[in-house]
Amino acid sequence: MASSPILPAAMLTETRAAPMPAHWRDFVALTKPRVMTLVVFTGLCGLLAAPGSIHPVLAFTAILCIALGAGAAAALNQWWEADLDAKMKRTAARPLPAGRMERQAALHFGVGLSFFSVILMGMATNWLAAGVLAVSILFYVIVYTIWLKPRTAQNIVIGGAAGAFPPVIGWAAVTGDVSALPVSLFMLIFFWTPPHFWALALFVKTDYAAAGIPMLPVVSGEVATRRQIWFYTAIMAVAALAPVVLGLTGVIYGTAALLGTALFAVFAFQVYRRRESDPARMGPEKRLFKYSILYLFLLFGAVVADRWLLA
Repeated sequence: MASSPILPAAMLTETRAAPMPAHWRDFVALTKPRVMTLVVFTGLCGLLAAPGSIHPVLAFTAILCIALGAGAAAALNQWWEADLDAKMKRTAARPLPAGRMERQAALHFGVGLSFFSVILMGMATNWLAAGVLAVSILFYVIVYTIWLKPRTAQNIVIGGAAGAFPPVIGWAAVTGDVSALPVSLFMLIFFWTPPHFWALALFVKTDYAAAGIPMLPVVSGEVATRRQIWFYTAIMAVAALAPVVLGLTGVIYGTAALLGTALFAVFAFQVYRRRESDPARMGPEKRLFKYSILYLFLLFGAVVADRWLLA
Protein backbone atom coordinates (compact mmCIF):
# COMPACT_ATOMS: atom_id res chain seq x y z
CA MET A 1 0.00 0.00 0.00
CA ALA A 2 1.38 3.41 -0.96
CA SER A 3 2.28 5.64 1.93
CA SER A 4 0.71 9.09 2.17
CA PRO A 5 3.08 11.95 1.32
CA ILE A 6 4.53 13.99 4.14
CA LEU A 7 3.66 17.65 3.68
CA PRO A 8 6.19 20.36 4.57
CA ALA A 9 5.42 22.22 7.79
CA ALA A 10 5.05 25.51 5.90
CA MET A 11 2.41 23.95 3.66
CA LEU A 12 0.52 22.64 6.66
CA THR A 13 0.54 26.08 8.25
CA GLU A 14 -0.67 27.68 5.05
CA THR A 15 -3.45 25.10 4.73
CA ARG A 16 -4.67 25.70 8.25
CA ALA A 17 -4.55 29.47 7.83
CA ALA A 18 -6.51 29.45 4.58
CA PRO A 19 -9.84 31.23 5.13
CA MET A 20 -13.01 29.18 5.00
CA PRO A 21 -15.56 30.04 2.31
CA ALA A 22 -17.91 32.77 3.47
CA HIS A 23 -21.27 31.66 4.83
CA TRP A 24 -24.36 32.72 2.93
CA ARG A 25 -25.44 34.75 5.95
CA ASP A 26 -22.33 36.88 5.55
CA PHE A 27 -23.32 37.73 1.98
CA VAL A 28 -26.76 38.71 3.25
CA ALA A 29 -25.12 40.86 5.94
CA LEU A 30 -23.15 42.67 3.22
CA THR A 31 -26.43 43.99 1.80
CA LYS A 32 -27.35 45.72 5.11
CA PRO A 33 -30.89 44.26 5.31
CA ARG A 34 -32.12 46.68 7.99
CA VAL A 35 -31.10 49.71 5.96
CA MET A 36 -32.55 48.10 2.85
CA THR A 37 -36.01 47.93 4.46
CA LEU A 38 -36.55 51.67 4.20
CA VAL A 39 -35.06 51.79 0.70
CA VAL A 40 -37.41 49.06 -0.52
CA PHE A 41 -40.40 50.67 1.18
CA THR A 42 -39.87 54.08 -0.42
CA GLY A 43 -39.32 52.42 -3.79
CA LEU A 44 -42.53 50.42 -3.36
CA CYS A 45 -44.44 53.57 -2.43
CA GLY A 46 -43.14 55.33 -5.54
CA LEU A 47 -44.37 52.40 -7.61
CA LEU A 48 -47.80 52.23 -5.94
CA ALA A 49 -48.32 56.01 -6.10
CA ALA A 50 -47.60 56.17 -9.82
CA PRO A 51 -50.52 56.59 -12.23
CA GLY A 52 -51.32 53.69 -14.52
CA SER A 53 -50.80 50.02 -13.80
CA ILE A 54 -48.10 47.38 -13.92
CA HIS A 55 -48.39 43.59 -13.90
CA PRO A 56 -47.91 42.24 -10.35
CA VAL A 57 -45.02 40.02 -11.45
CA LEU A 58 -43.25 42.97 -13.07
CA ALA A 59 -43.98 45.12 -10.01
CA PHE A 60 -42.42 42.47 -7.77
CA THR A 61 -39.42 42.26 -10.09
CA ALA A 62 -38.96 46.04 -10.02
CA ILE A 63 -38.95 46.11 -6.21
CA LEU A 64 -36.60 43.12 -6.16
CA CYS A 65 -34.22 45.02 -8.43
CA ILE A 66 -34.30 48.05 -6.14
CA ALA A 67 -33.48 45.78 -3.20
CA LEU A 68 -30.67 44.05 -5.08
CA GLY A 69 -29.26 47.38 -6.25
CA ALA A 70 -29.29 48.74 -2.71
CA GLY A 71 -27.66 45.56 -1.46
CA ALA A 72 -24.99 45.78 -4.15
CA ALA A 73 -24.15 49.36 -3.19
CA ALA A 74 -23.94 48.35 0.48
CA ALA A 75 -21.62 45.44 -0.35
CA LEU A 76 -19.31 47.68 -2.37
CA ASN A 77 -19.36 50.24 0.44
CA GLN A 78 -18.19 47.59 2.91
CA TRP A 79 -15.57 46.30 0.47
CA TRP A 80 -14.08 49.79 0.21
CA GLU A 81 -14.36 50.62 3.92
CA ALA A 82 -13.30 47.27 5.43
CA ASP A 83 -10.25 48.79 7.14
CA LEU A 84 -12.30 51.69 8.54
CA ASP A 85 -15.06 49.36 9.75
CA ALA A 86 -12.48 47.40 11.73
CA LYS A 87 -11.72 50.54 13.78
CA MET A 88 -15.33 51.19 14.83
CA LYS A 89 -17.21 49.22 17.49
CA ARG A 90 -20.47 49.64 15.58
CA THR A 91 -19.11 47.94 12.45
CA ALA A 92 -16.25 45.72 13.65
CA ALA A 93 -18.44 42.59 13.60
CA ARG A 94 -19.28 42.92 9.89
CA PRO A 95 -18.09 40.04 7.68
CA LEU A 96 -14.99 41.75 6.26
CA PRO A 97 -13.44 43.35 9.36
CA ALA A 98 -14.31 40.23 11.37
CA GLY A 99 -12.32 38.11 8.88
CA ARG A 100 -15.23 35.89 7.82
CA MET A 101 -14.91 36.87 4.17
CA GLU A 102 -12.22 37.88 1.71
CA ARG A 103 -12.44 41.38 0.25
CA GLN A 104 -12.28 40.01 -3.28
CA ALA A 105 -15.43 37.97 -2.65
CA ALA A 106 -17.28 41.08 -1.47
CA LEU A 107 -16.11 43.02 -4.54
CA HIS A 108 -17.25 40.33 -6.97
CA PHE A 109 -20.55 39.97 -5.14
CA GLY A 110 -21.24 43.71 -5.21
CA VAL A 111 -20.28 44.21 -8.86
CA GLY A 112 -22.19 41.13 -10.00
CA LEU A 113 -25.29 42.11 -8.06
CA SER A 114 -25.12 45.64 -9.49
CA PHE A 115 -25.06 44.49 -13.10
CA PHE A 116 -27.73 41.86 -12.51
CA SER A 117 -30.16 44.30 -10.83
CA VAL A 118 -29.79 46.97 -13.52
CA ILE A 119 -30.10 44.57 -16.47
CA LEU A 120 -33.07 42.78 -14.93
CA MET A 121 -34.79 46.11 -14.22
CA GLY A 122 -34.32 47.21 -17.83
CA MET A 123 -35.64 43.96 -19.25
CA ALA A 124 -38.59 43.71 -16.85
CA THR A 125 -39.77 47.33 -16.90
CA ASN A 126 -37.93 50.00 -18.90
CA TRP A 127 -34.43 51.35 -19.34
CA LEU A 128 -35.18 54.71 -17.71
CA ALA A 129 -35.86 52.94 -14.41
CA ALA A 130 -32.76 50.82 -14.97
CA GLY A 131 -30.67 53.91 -15.71
CA VAL A 132 -31.79 55.69 -12.53
CA LEU A 133 -31.02 52.53 -10.56
CA ALA A 134 -27.52 52.43 -12.07
CA VAL A 135 -26.97 56.10 -11.23
CA SER A 136 -28.06 55.51 -7.62
CA ILE A 137 -25.57 52.65 -7.19
CA LEU A 138 -22.70 54.59 -8.76
CA PHE A 139 -23.56 57.71 -6.78
CA TYR A 140 -23.48 55.86 -3.46
CA VAL A 141 -20.29 53.96 -4.18
CA ILE A 142 -18.19 56.50 -6.09
CA VAL A 143 -19.52 59.93 -5.11
CA TYR A 144 -20.39 59.25 -1.46
CA THR A 145 -18.25 56.31 -0.29
CA ILE A 146 -15.03 56.88 -2.23
CA TRP A 147 -15.01 60.64 -2.80
CA LEU A 148 -17.07 62.57 -0.24
CA LYS A 149 -17.09 60.50 2.95
CA PRO A 150 -13.34 60.58 3.66
CA ARG A 151 -12.89 64.20 2.56
CA THR A 152 -15.63 66.49 3.86
CA ALA A 153 -17.91 66.88 6.85
CA GLN A 154 -20.72 67.70 4.41
CA ASN A 155 -20.49 64.19 2.95
CA ILE A 156 -23.96 63.14 4.04
CA VAL A 157 -25.59 66.28 2.63
CA ILE A 158 -24.58 65.59 -0.96
CA GLY A 159 -24.22 61.84 -0.56
CA GLY A 160 -27.75 61.60 0.81
CA ALA A 161 -29.01 61.83 -2.75
CA ALA A 162 -28.09 58.17 -3.20
CA GLY A 163 -30.82 57.11 -0.78
CA ALA A 164 -33.38 59.44 -2.35
CA PHE A 165 -33.58 57.64 -5.71
CA PRO A 166 -35.84 54.62 -4.85
CA PRO A 167 -39.24 56.39 -5.16
CA VAL A 168 -38.10 57.84 -8.48
CA ILE A 169 -37.09 54.36 -9.67
CA GLY A 170 -40.40 52.84 -8.54
CA TRP A 171 -42.37 55.58 -10.29
CA ALA A 172 -40.34 55.28 -13.50
CA ALA A 173 -40.81 51.50 -13.53
CA VAL A 174 -44.56 52.06 -13.93
CA THR A 175 -44.75 55.20 -16.04
CA GLY A 176 -41.50 55.27 -17.98
CA ASP A 177 -41.00 58.91 -17.01
CA VAL A 178 -40.25 61.15 -14.03
CA SER A 179 -42.70 63.87 -13.01
CA ALA A 180 -43.20 66.38 -10.20
CA LEU A 181 -44.34 64.02 -7.44
CA PRO A 182 -41.38 61.61 -7.53
CA VAL A 183 -39.03 64.59 -7.72
CA SER A 184 -40.67 66.09 -4.62
CA LEU A 185 -40.33 62.74 -2.82
CA PHE A 186 -36.66 62.69 -3.82
CA MET A 187 -36.20 66.13 -2.29
CA LEU A 188 -37.97 65.05 0.90
CA ILE A 189 -35.52 62.18 1.45
CA PHE A 190 -32.59 64.35 0.40
CA PHE A 191 -33.28 66.97 3.09
CA TRP A 192 -34.40 64.35 5.64
CA THR A 193 -31.05 62.57 5.48
CA PRO A 194 -28.84 65.15 7.29
CA PRO A 195 -30.92 65.46 10.49
CA HIS A 196 -31.53 61.70 10.47
CA PHE A 197 -27.87 60.80 10.06
CA TRP A 198 -26.37 63.54 12.22
CA ALA A 199 -28.62 62.52 15.12
CA LEU A 200 -26.93 59.12 14.89
CA ALA A 201 -23.48 60.67 14.44
CA LEU A 202 -23.83 62.58 17.72
CA PHE A 203 -23.94 59.43 19.84
CA VAL A 204 -21.43 57.41 17.77
CA LYS A 205 -18.99 60.30 17.39
CA THR A 206 -16.14 58.38 19.04
CA ASP A 207 -16.43 55.61 16.43
CA TYR A 208 -16.02 58.06 13.56
CA ALA A 209 -13.16 59.81 15.32
CA ALA A 210 -11.36 56.50 15.86
CA ALA A 211 -11.67 55.67 12.18
CA GLY A 212 -10.61 59.15 11.05
CA ILE A 213 -13.87 59.80 9.19
CA PRO A 214 -14.62 63.56 9.06
CA MET A 215 -18.24 63.44 10.15
CA LEU A 216 -19.69 66.76 11.24
CA PRO A 217 -19.55 66.18 15.03
CA VAL A 218 -15.89 65.16 14.74
CA VAL A 219 -14.80 68.07 12.53
CA SER A 220 -17.06 70.94 13.61
CA GLY A 221 -18.15 69.86 17.07
CA GLU A 222 -21.46 68.92 18.63
CA VAL A 223 -22.86 72.46 18.92
CA ALA A 224 -22.46 73.06 15.20
CA THR A 225 -23.98 69.64 14.46
CA ARG A 226 -27.03 70.39 16.59
CA ARG A 227 -27.42 73.71 14.81
CA GLN A 228 -27.24 71.99 11.41
CA ILE A 229 -29.81 69.39 12.48
CA TRP A 230 -32.25 72.18 13.28
CA PHE A 231 -31.42 74.05 10.06
CA TYR A 232 -31.99 71.04 7.82
CA THR A 233 -35.14 70.10 9.72
CA ALA A 234 -36.60 73.46 8.69
CA ILE A 235 -35.70 72.83 5.05
CA MET A 236 -37.06 69.29 5.28
CA ALA A 237 -40.35 70.67 6.60
CA VAL A 238 -40.71 72.79 3.46
CA ALA A 239 -39.95 69.76 1.28
CA ALA A 240 -42.45 67.65 3.21
CA LEU A 241 -45.26 70.15 2.72
CA ALA A 242 -44.39 71.02 -0.89
CA PRO A 243 -46.46 68.16 -2.44
CA VAL A 244 -49.54 69.48 -0.63
CA VAL A 245 -48.94 73.10 -1.66
CA LEU A 246 -48.34 72.03 -5.26
CA GLY A 247 -51.54 69.96 -5.31
CA LEU A 248 -49.67 66.69 -5.91
CA THR A 249 -51.14 64.89 -2.90
CA GLY A 250 -54.40 64.88 -0.97
CA VAL A 251 -55.69 65.31 2.54
CA ILE A 252 -54.27 62.07 3.94
CA TYR A 253 -50.72 62.98 3.06
CA GLY A 254 -51.31 66.61 4.02
CA THR A 255 -52.45 65.64 7.52
CA ALA A 256 -49.61 63.14 7.98
CA ALA A 257 -47.02 65.62 6.74
CA LEU A 258 -48.28 68.43 8.96
CA LEU A 259 -48.53 66.42 12.18
CA GLY A 260 -45.53 64.20 11.54
CA THR A 261 -43.27 67.10 10.64
CA ALA A 262 -44.41 69.11 13.65
CA LEU A 263 -43.38 66.26 15.96
CA PHE A 264 -40.09 65.90 14.08
CA ALA A 265 -39.45 69.61 14.62
CA VAL A 266 -40.14 69.30 18.37
CA PHE A 267 -37.62 66.48 18.71
CA ALA A 268 -35.07 68.31 16.55
CA PHE A 269 -35.45 71.49 18.61
CA GLN A 270 -34.83 69.54 21.80
CA VAL A 271 -31.62 68.18 20.29
CA TYR A 272 -30.64 71.67 19.13
CA ARG A 273 -30.93 73.13 22.65
CA ARG A 274 -29.01 70.37 24.43
CA ARG A 275 -25.30 70.44 25.19
CA GLU A 276 -24.88 66.86 26.35
CA SER A 277 -21.67 65.15 25.18
CA ASP A 278 -21.96 61.78 26.93
CA PRO A 279 -23.39 59.23 24.44
CA ALA A 280 -24.96 57.26 27.30
CA ARG A 281 -27.12 60.28 28.17
CA MET A 282 -28.19 61.22 24.64
CA GLY A 283 -31.79 60.05 24.95
CA PRO A 284 -33.31 62.88 22.85
CA GLU A 285 -30.73 62.34 20.11
CA LYS A 286 -31.51 58.62 19.95
CA ARG A 287 -35.22 59.40 20.01
CA LEU A 288 -34.88 61.77 17.04
CA PHE A 289 -32.92 59.15 15.11
CA LYS A 290 -35.52 56.43 15.74
CA TYR A 291 -38.46 58.72 15.06
CA SER A 292 -36.93 59.96 11.81
CA ILE A 293 -37.17 56.41 10.42
CA LEU A 294 -40.80 56.09 11.49
CA TYR A 295 -41.47 59.55 10.04
CA LEU A 296 -40.40 58.52 6.56
CA PHE A 297 -42.47 55.33 6.72
CA LEU A 298 -45.47 57.43 7.79
CA LEU A 299 -45.21 60.02 5.03
CA PHE A 300 -44.58 57.57 2.21
CA GLY A 301 -47.40 55.36 3.42
CA ALA A 302 -49.65 58.43 3.32
CA VAL A 303 -48.67 59.09 -0.31
CA VAL A 304 -49.88 55.60 -1.24
CA ALA A 305 -53.05 56.01 0.84
CA ASP A 306 -53.86 59.19 -1.05
CA ARG A 307 -53.43 57.38 -4.37
CA TRP A 308 -55.53 54.35 -3.51
CA LEU A 309 -58.15 55.67 -1.09
CA LEU A 310 -58.87 59.08 -2.58
CA ALA A 311 -58.47 58.27 -6.29
